[in-house]
Amino acid sequence: MIIKREHYLDTIRPYYEVDLIKVITGIRRCGKSIILQTIKDEILNSGISGDHIIYINLEDIDFDYIVTASDLNKEIKSRIFDKKKYYIFLDEIQHVKDFEKALASFRATLNVSIFVTGSNSTLLSGELATLLTGRTVEFEIMPFSFSEMKEYFNKNNRSFSDDNIFDYIKWGGFPLRFDFKRETDIKRYLSTLYNSIIKKDIVKKNSRFDIKTFTDISLYILSNAGKEFSVENVTNYYKTHNKKTITRQTIYNYLDKMKKAFLIHAVKKYNISGKAALKADEKYYAVDMGLRIINTNSINFEDTFFLENIIYNELLIRGYTVFTGKTYNGEVDFVATDNKKKCYIQVSYLLASQNTINREFGAFAPIKDSSPKYVMSLDKIDFGRNGIIHLNIIDFLLHRKDIILS
Repeated sequence: MIIKREHYLDTIRPYYEVDLIKVITGIRRCGKSIILQTIKDEILNSGISGDHIIYINLEDIDFDYIVTASDLNKEIKSRIFDKKKYYIFLDEIQHVKDFEKALASFRATLNVSIFVTGSNSTLLSGELATLLTGRTVEFEIMPFSFSEMKEYFNKNNRSFSDDNIFDYIKWGGFPLRFDFKRETDIKRYLSTLYNSIIKKDIVKKNSRFDIKTFTDISLYILSNAGKEFSVENVTNYYKTHNKKTITRQTIYNYLDKMKKAFLIHAVKKYNISGKAALKADEKYYAVDMGLRIINTNSINFEDTFFLENIIYNELLIRGYTVFTGKTYNGEVDFVATDNKKKCYIQVSYLLASQNTINREFGAFAPIKDSSPKYVMSLDKIDFGRNGIIHLNIIDFLLHRKDIILS
């Protein structure tokens, strides 16, 4: 059984009747289509007649005749018979050439509320996007959070405990991966999904694109997510493993393609002393943990970067703008901000020694403002001290305890 993903729906509902095109984006197979169908069902259940709801999945072969904006325009207008409001749902709209023209026309000439999904962040970029400037609102969907994993397990009568965090750290939250029990099957599914993303959302019809090189580089970047990014490390890795060289520009092009396909999120640094965001992207985090280990055979659960990645994604899901923090003599893992309020967060696997405790809590020493400061770890004992709050990571992820910004 599927889960309703109330967090996203609660964010989108205020826009059901608003005269903006609702654009639902996110990595392929994260659950966008299910959310689109749920919205359709909610509108239908609100009393809207079924013949005033138009739903088209543009990856369905039944609609392979819809290739251009003109084709889409003809199809939609053939289904409209009166001047009452219609609700249009278009799944994976990027398959229609110049679709922006059709959407702009529908919005300008018809009494409609429009919802679309897409698996590439370039969905509303380029020359045609000017037709829709100021006329869209975007919602990014991500794979299951840990709390959604728990909800899914409970709904499907599967046992769940806090120890499932280790399964989540390793294999992530793509909804369909939970259909598989054996790790070999999960890994095969994730590898197949990754190859599909490359072919459908990155390569497309560019026959000159070097898939093997992109795969090698992108998987290396994913496996090192959370570490300070160095283009030199990437070039050295590629030269060592392939006996070839690769240009810096090619690597930056690959990073751009990964961001546009929602494989990674870029994180900027925040100068805590100067209270300003710096321009350069310093780190990249994977949109899902399962993508990090496609090219490896094991995982070190004590690698804090995996937990950092999970916390970063959770903060994004909760609507925070997130930076890494730069102090005058060090850094803080995250600065979570919202409406001019903020808090500081350090992430650790376990506070297993006094040196670790001193390091994690000591990271806040250069910070003189009174915004809340948190150390998050898997420890169940409260190590909080000197006004710095210690949070158990599982308690945070399952919403038993929350952060406060000021």
